[in-house]
Order: sequence, then structure tokens, then C-alpha cells
Amino acid sequence: MVCVKTFYYKHEAELAQGLLEANGVASMISAADAGGMRPDYVFGMGGIRLYVEERDKETALEILGAET
Repeated sequence: MVCVKTFYYKHEAELAQGLLEANGVASMISAADAGGMRPDYVFGMGGIRLYVEERDKETALEILGAET
């Protein structure tokens, strides 16, 4: 799995994940927020990361309009 984009808000990551899934790209969100109990932890831990399989990286970046 490779990180294709980092977010500061979980809802943004979830929207991006939905966009990827709607286009056939499986993804996973990783957030150091104590299971949602401490959303403030995210800011000190580098944000919320959206991961895809290595083989889907380029497709995901195109869909998200993100830069590597």
C-alpha cells in the first residue's frame, strides 16, 4: 500500500475514498486519532492518510487530481 494523499479532516479523506471506490479503486484510510476519540491527535501525527495498492497509484492520483 502507498499513500496517495494526506488530509487534515477525516470527512475529506472519506469523500476521496468514496470517489476512488466509485471508480473501482480500493483504498484504506489511516488516522492516528485514537479510533475517532481524539481527532486533535491527527494534527501532530502528520494527518489522515489515504492508501491504495501500488498498482493503482497512478490511477488514484489522476482521479484525485493529486500530486505525488
